Amino acid sequence: MVATCNVLNLAQAGRHFYEGQAPYSQSEFERKVDWLGERLRTLNADVVAVQEVWDELALRAAVSRSGLQYGTVSVPGAENGAGQHGAQGTPRVGIVTRLKVESVQSLTDFPAAAVVQVPGLGAHAKFERPPLLATLRLKHGQPVCVVTAHLKSKRPKFLEDASGATIEDTADPAVQALGSLRSLIMRASEAMALRLKVVELLHRTRLPLILMGDLNDGPHSVTTQLIAATSQTAYDKGALDHALFSAWDVQGEAALRRDVAYSHIHQGYPEVLDQVLVSEEFVATSRRAIGDVRRVEVFNDHLHEGRDRSRSDHGFVRALLRLRLPDLPASGR
Repeated sequence: MVATCNVLNLAQAGRHFYEGQAPYSQSEFERKVDWLGERLRTLNADVVAVQEVWDELALRAAVSRSGLQYGTVSVPGAENGAGQHGAQGTPRVGIVTRLKVESVQSLTDFPAAAVVQVPGLGAHAKFERPPLLATLRLKHGQPVCVVTAHLKSKRPKFLEDASGATIEDTADPAVQALGSLRSLIMRASEAMALRLKVVELLHRTRLPLILMGDLNDGPHSVTTQLIAATSQTAYDKGALDHALFSAWDVQGEAALRRDVAYSHIHQGYPEVLDQVLVSEEFVATSRRAIGDVRRVEVFNDHLHEGRDRSRSDHGFVRALLRLRLPDLPASGR
């Protein structure tokens, strides 16, 4: 069972994270980690990909409130301790899992092929929120690769001075359009960088891969397809080797595909921003399948409970993946 959760600015009480936003009071913090702990208990996933974490300690508190046992709670770049003060500038992504962890790596720099020029900003060569690449091992020994990602939002990117103050007229429609273009270019280049990593991991390997997170665009958008390249498999069967597939599209329990499967509401419009993508090893119709996607569920009722920053503004997505166990020798032989 895997899940992805954008937890909406999870930070310690009293800690400033964004300019102009008041830090959480102690009571707000308690409500937030209690709420998240309850959600984690409901999900009861073996692997949870989390986004928007400012303080790893806050995530650990929420995991503790869930009452579940997890061996690993990791948010690189948001650690708290001696000389460590959580994430700075932007929140980070992390992983919570009860599986054995072989390795965890933050992807910071783009490959040269993904570096692009952004109008007014210059070269975009690094992830704003570095994706997390984790290699896990299931109980029977099967390795699985999990990537947690949180791509650049659609919010316009305006130019700022050295102190972080906006230096453009944000009320000018032309400036607004240029700001949206900057965000799109940045998100697309991040998607391209992720695509190159996916190809590196999957090309001519049999490594099962799951990519989860807030991709800030829909499953069939250009940026998501930059990462997944699913459409190429329609005319190039060789592309199956390094394509990714929306778990929602390949799940076995097709009756569960409902129109209420949105994970975010923006200005009254439902969207699917939080996604679970899988490699062909989890696609039942592939001749290289070693498992399948049984079902996908979206937990989004709280999106209609009013705006309250103690809750997330994203629904949580959970997928049940199955892997065939290796054949065991017959007893007595």
